[in-house]
Amino acid sequence: MRVVLAVLWASFAAASLLFSTPCPAGGATPAAVQTQSPPDLRLLEEDTPTALVSLDGHAIFRVRGVSAFPADERARAIEERLRAFARHKARSVDELRLVSQANATLILAGTERIATVLDADASLEHIDRNTLAEVNLARMKEAVERYRADRAPAYLLRHAVYAVIGTLLLAGFVFGVRRLDRWFEHRVEARYGRVLAEFEGRSKSLVRAQWIASVLRWSVSALAMLLVVAGILAWLGFVLELFPWTRPTGVRMVALFTAPLAAFGRDVVAALPGLAFLVVLYAITRALLRFLRMAFSAVQSGSVRFEEFDPDWAEPTYKIVRLLVVVLALVVAYPYVPGSGSEAFKGISLLLGVMFSLGSSSIISNMIAGYTMTYRRAFRRGDLVRVGEAIGFVTNMRLQVTHLRNMRNEEIIVPNSEILGSTVINYTSLGRSEGLMITTTVGIGYETPWRQVESMLLLAAERTTGVRREPKSFVLVTQLGDFCVSYDLYAPIEDPGTRMTTLAALNRNVLDVFNEYGVQIMTPAYEGDPAVPKVVPRDQWYAAPAVAPAGSSRSTAPAE
Repeated sequence: MRVVLAVLWASFAAASLLFSTPCPAGGATPAAVQTQSPPDLRLLEEDTPTALVSLDGHAIFRVRGVSAFPADERARAIEERLRAFARHKARSVDELRLVSQANATLILAGTERIATVLDADASLEHIDRNTLAEVNLARMKEAVERYRADRAPAYLLRHAVYAVIGTLLLAGFVFGVRRLDRWFEHRVEARYGRVLAEFEGRSKSLVRAQWIASVLRWSVSALAMLLVVAGILAWLGFVLELFPWTRPTGVRMVALFTAPLAAFGRDVVAALPGLAFLVVLYAITRALLRFLRMAFSAVQSGSVRFEEFDPDWAEPTYKIVRLLVVVLALVVAYPYVPGSGSEAFKGISLLLGVMFSLGSSSIISNMIAGYTMTYRRAFRRGDLVRVGEAIGFVTNMRLQVTHLRNMRNEEIIVPNSEILGSTVINYTSLGRSEGLMITTTVGIGYETPWRQVESMLLLAAERTTGVRREPKSFVLVTQLGDFCVSYDLYAPIEDPGTRMTTLAALNRNVLDVFNEYGVQIMTPAYEGDPAVPKVVPRDQWYAAPAVAPAGSSRSTAPAE
């Protein structure tokens, strides 16, 4: 306890030295002590420089100045003369009197001038000069009586007892805060340790229990430290204001910490009408967004139908309308946001606008492209598409990018702006109803009848699983080349998603049929016919390590 008291008294002494200023000769306190003045002493004309006349930190009245005799110097001179009069306890306050002259009213102590009330001073208060002088005289008498009463032995003894009691209360407060801090630390370890361990397990050790416990302990310790500091500052202000010699320092300390709070409170009160409007605007906007969500959900589910409006458009259209509603609400709410008219707020808004305009060009272009593709019905989720060199199934469509999954189970992320500027081939959109056509091309020599070639290609299509019977497959002679005739086989498939696997099976069957009938598939670049056609005999179709299907009568022996 002695250590605590010693520390507190040392803090008291240090604060007295820091916040107090040297007094002029005669023990005068500086006149420019800016403290909280009563409402009747507030400055009425903001452009007129004034200074506060005070005694022992108690405000008396304000005076104005001129360029030759500034207000603070005038106030300091009045304080020095009034303090000198108050120190002479033998002199009665009744010696303070008024003497009216043509252009001024004097406040005298006997024959000594204490202050002068001018017409210019009365104009600040918008009252008569003599009336202002009487008010100032009454305030000066009260200040002198208070000055002398505050230095009476009984008063000083009583306030010294108050200081001791306040010090004991501060010591108890610090001790209680410290005990509460330790209790909470043990409480976290004993009671919430298991809960934190379970949370760590649920988060897959991404969040450590000891981290959370450390943050909680640090937060409580910081709060405890703030409470202790606030208690010490409150105690210092209380003790300093108990004694007349340190009262100006205490008043400055209280004003130092209460002025920002008072300004904050005034700003909050001034902002209440705007905040009420923002609350109402938020409620209306939220209700409108809920209504829009319900309406577009009904369109998306098919409960509500509009001609020429695809249900798939409901979700992106809702997002666009929601964005417009939110932007409109922000525009309406902007003037009512506290501080929106300040230069700092305007500067931050300008900076954010410049950053957004410089860095959002690609973002906005991708967003516009994403919505454009939605309304163009270029593709849907699950469609097999080709964008440039990328082929895959559409797995996700976002505002910025589109996700594709190819046959190798690789995810391809394509910016929407690139899709909008490229040719998109959708293998699924028409294939759902009419079937998707797959094609393969072969080159056959002129010595082979074209009717035979077409029949073999159609036979290969019939043998391929996944090829539809209706509409029928067909063959086109696409080119009479220098060395061979080009034939294109078109075969409709049942599932567009199996395009690659069905095409691979069709090509295998084409090879089997042509080998079976001994027809050589040519290539566009050769110099002469070989002596033996380049075909695979039937007995070598399943040469090792290939395995023939069950029940097949074809030989699996390797060729001799």
